[in-house]
Amino acid sequence: MKKLGFGMMRLPLLREDDPTSINENEVNKMVDLFLSSGFNYFDTAYMYHNSQSENYVRKCLVERHPRESFCLASKLPTMFLKSEEDQERIFNEQLQKCGVNYFDYYLLHNLSVANYEKAERFNSFKFALAKKEAGFIKHLGFSFHGKASELEKILEKHHSEVEFVQLQINYIDWESENVESHKCYDVARKYNKKIIVMEPVKGGTLANLPEEATKLLKSYNSTLSIPSWAIRFAASLDGVMMVLSGMSNYEQMKDNLSYMTEFEPLNNEELDLLFKSVEIINESIKIKCTACGYCVEKCPKKINIPKYFNLYNLATRNFNKDHSKYIQEYNEVVDLGHGKASECIHCYQCEKMCPQHLPITKHLEDIAKIFEKK
Repeated sequence: MKKLGFGMMRLPLLREDDPTSINENEVNKMVDLFLSSGFNYFDTAYMYHNSQSENYVRKCLVERHPRESFCLASKLPTMFLKSEEDQERIFNEQLQKCGVNYFDYYLLHNLSVANYEKAERFNSFKFALAKKEAGFIKHLGFSFHGKASELEKILEKHHSEVEFVQLQINYIDWESENVESHKCYDVARKYNKKIIVMEPVKGGTLANLPEEATKLLKSYNSTLSIPSWAIRFAASLDGVMMVLSGMSNYEQMKDNLSYMTEFEPLNNEELDLLFKSVEIINESIKIKCTACGYCVEKCPKKINIPKYFNLYNLATRNFNKDHSKYIQEYNEVVDLGHGKASECIHCYQCEKMCPQHLPITKHLEDIAKIFEKK
């Protein structure tokens, strides 16, 4: 397989405020272009787009193309399990929603400390292995957002059961003490596991760099897009079998295909430039959010946390400039029925779900100070 995978977590929308308003015509075009360009790996999950992503996999991919022409990955939502019996029900529901008889790749989803404990309690590895032996799963693995020591614990116990690990890897998180991309990569390599990369562009953060960092990369090659550096960094690593990109429109897909069709790994000079840009980027990003949206799932106040974080990052990047543009956009989101940042009740459901381990409630307080000034 070619190394670029279509991540179906950030599909094009008809309405930005409604994650279920997927633009089916646009997705059809993207799926067709992806396959016709020689790529075939599609990644979805039970919870993506408020549980609608798998339905659109069926509509836009499965019902329109031969089953043997693509590889499909989905995930068991460990965070939603309340009993061992839930697994059979959810798995069957996923097969039906996707319209398939088997998954080429299947993952236990987001094995953080709490989710891993749940997976152990409900024998999730045993369940998935039984499905694999019955032919419903071709390749078994898990996705992971935690610390390297936690990954080591899982692989030490289950290394013989899984073939691959899906990790958050990108150049801004590579040496991060919070995300530990490099350390987790090393653990996966230690156990000789194939690696699938998620969040290579960190939710779009590495597609829109500060002006100084953009100039640095463009000075080397003005024809390469800024996101291409992030995708190629992840794809250049030994042991990486696939890099997922959550492409949100046709133009993003065309750009990704332009440099991944005939993929060339980063050379040493490009790597040096990339890591010089990291210092510039780190100074400009106040909240290192990937906009995965997990935090919104259980928010009782319907606070659009990823959107507010993005606006805050933009505003603080332009700290000495007029904030009225961002304040207006913030108020427009509130007017659509989303809670204000100040309405957070500190239930901490968002922080329990956050793969980046961000202090979300504290950030919301900071956001309220800027965007809700009287």
